[in-house]
Amino acid sequence: MSRNRRYAVNVEWTGNLGEGTAGYRSYCRATQVSGESKETISGSADPAFRGDASAWNPEELLVAALSQCHLLSYLHVCAVNDVVVTAYTDSAEGTMTQVEGSARFTEVVLRPQVTVASASMVERAERLHVEANAACFIARSVNFPVLHQPTIRVAT
Repeated sequence: MSRNRRYAVNVEWTGNLGEGTAGYRSYCRATQVSGESKETISGSADPAFRGDASAWNPEELLVAALSQCHLLSYLHVCAVNDVVVTAYTDSAEGTMTQVEGSARFTEVVLRPQVTVASASMVERAERLHVEANAACFIARSVNFPVLHQPTIRVAT
């Protein structure tokens, strides 16, 4: 049995305005991202690169993937370490920096706000973010730091 997993998506460029890529300003950066049995999402470039601000850009999707992967890894490590999480939100932010005429991510900061069932779980809940980061497949696949600034609250 293979241990490899494959993830298939379809990305279609829908921005041909009639001239194709005849010039830098002659085409739209619109895309459609789809997958089997999944809702299609609209994509584009970042507005700084002539993209549509109302559509998801690859940079935002990368930050979202890191945030969601951490969330799912964190819920798992909490469940197996007797920390009951009752709510979780994250305001994640990635930083790209110009490097040698191009840009690259230099870090992503996750700011999870976690609610746990009791005060006795707060310290463990905070520590488990390190374990969750180590377990997150996507964080382990990028070549920049994924930092965590968690806030832990107790359910009332």
